[in-house]
Amino acid sequence: MAGFWQRLLGTSTPAAAPATTQPLAALQVDMHSHLLPGLDDGAETVAHSLDLLRELRALGFTKLVMTPHIMGDFYKNTPEGIRAALAELRAAAAEAGLADVVLECAAEYYLDEWLGRKLADGTELLTFGGERRYLLLETSYLNEPLNLSGTIFDLQAAGYQPVLAHPERYVYLYNRFSEIERLRQEHGVLMQLNLNSLAGYYSPAARHVAEKLIDGGLVDFVGTDTHHLRHTAALASKTIKSAHFRKLMALPLLNNTL
Repeated sequence: MAGFWQRLLGTSTPAAAPATTQPLAALQVDMHSHLLPGLDDGAETVAHSLDLLRELRALGFTKLVMTPHIMGDFYKNTPEGIRAALAELRAAAAEAGLADVVLECAAEYYLDEWLGRKLADGTELLTFGGERRYLLLETSYLNEPLNLSGTIFDLQAAGYQPVLAHPERYVYLYNRFSEIERLRQEHGVLMQLNLNSLAGYYSPAARHVAEKLIDGGLVDFVGTDTHHLRHTAALASKTIKSAHFRKLMALPLLNNTL
C-alpha cells in the first residue's frame, strides 16, 4: 500500500543501494588456499573441495591458486602429487558446472631443513605468477627460525620471489613490527595477509598486526587460507564488515595481476 500512495501523491523514498553480492570480486584471484583434496589439513574429499569452491566463487573469485602444505615428514607432498590432485579437482569442477573458475596450484613451503635440502639439490619448487616465480613460505608460529635470512637469500639467488604467508600470525614477531618492515623493505620479501585476520578469527593480536600492516601499506597479496567452511563463513559474515576491509582493498594488491 505504501507504494500505491507514494505513486498517487507523487512522493518517493530513495532507492536502497544494491548490496554487493560478490565482495571479493575486485581481487579476482585467491592465491592461498587448501582446497586440493586429501593432501593436508584442508579439504579431505573432492566433495568437500567442491563445497569450498562454490563458496569462494560466490564471494567473487574467478581464479584459485591452491597451495597445499609441504612440510618435512608431516606433509610430504610432491609437485607430481599436487598436480594429480589438481587434475582430479578440475575434472570434478567441470562436471559440477564450476569450470568458469580457473584452478591452478602452487604450494605453501614450511621453512625447515627439508626446504634447504630441496634448494641445495635443485628440486623443483612449485610457484605461482608465471615467470615472476612467487614462492609462498611459512615459518613456525611460535619459534623464530634461525635460518630465515639465509633461506630468503638462497631462494632469491635461485630465482624465486619469496612471499611470506600471514606474517600477522607469527607470535615471535609480535612487538617486533620493525622486523616485518625490514623483511619487506630491505630483503624484498612480499607479504601475504590472511583476510580472516581482519575479523579476529585467529586472535586479537593477529588482527592488531594485520591492521598495522594495512595502515603501513605493507600488504602485497591477500589470501583466504581456506581449509574448511568455517573459513568461508567468516569471510562472508565478518571479514567483509571489518573496519579495515575497505582500507585493505584500496591498497595496490597484486592478486589481480596473477
